[in-house]
Amino acid sequence: MTTLPRSVALSGASNFRDLGGYAGLDGRTVRWRRLFRSDHLAALTPEDTRALSGLGLARALDLRGTQERAAQAYALPDVRYHALPIEPVVAQRAQEMAATGQAMDAALARRLMHDTYRAFVADNEAQFAALFEHLLQDDSPLVFHCTAGKDRTGFAAALILRALGVPQDVVLHDYLLTNGLYRRPAVLQGSAPPEVLDVIWRVQADFLQAAFDALEQEHGSLQRYLERALRLDEAARARLGQLYLQAPGA
Repeated sequence: MTTLPRSVALSGASNFRDLGGYAGLDGRTVRWRRLFRSDHLAALTPEDTRALSGLGLARALDLRGTQERAAQAYALPDVRYHALPIEPVVAQRAQEMAATGQAMDAALARRLMHDTYRAFVADNEAQFAALFEHLLQDDSPLVFHCTAGKDRTGFAAALILRALGVPQDVVLHDYLLTNGLYRRPAVLQGSAPPEVLDVIWRVQADFLQAAFDALEQEHGSLQRYLERALRLDEAARARLGQLYLQAPGA
């Protein structure tokens, strides 16, 4: 079985990695060099761009909100760009609190992160459904990302891997890799107490669990959420497997 480096070393992005190699439905592994997740791509160097071209990258799905995209826009040669905007709830709430003189502590930051992940389920069905629509079009290599590549991107990656049959504990392992890969921008230092920054700019297992608890509460199960909210019925999941899982014996 082919094994490739999961993390792709780039100067202008720190959390760019491959979802390949995980065991999915019927023991078939997720194909390498087809599905990538990342933080934002607006700071890529020419060498980074060449590296992505070498991977055959053909599509970019941007989960950032409107202002985030405007502030850090990018275009990659020969890469089709699609915006699937999910607004950054935590950042907006923190700005609102700062404007009114309210202080944020680590406990409040954790509550806001839980609210953010629950909102992915309650408020962003259309964006995640559109994500799967893009995946189902063809198997040309794609990257999906937000600003840090950890929350919106983390939930998206978890949904994709679970839809491909990857076990929950393996999905959680992939989600937590962000804590060892993401390089927090230096400009953030001093913007909030360190314990608050460590909540907002890292990931925790209970954040992702909050989203999965919410989808089970609202839809009854992951399968029903995929089918009813994201329009990923049995036929669509079969096609997803054909596109992104290794053929038996491959």
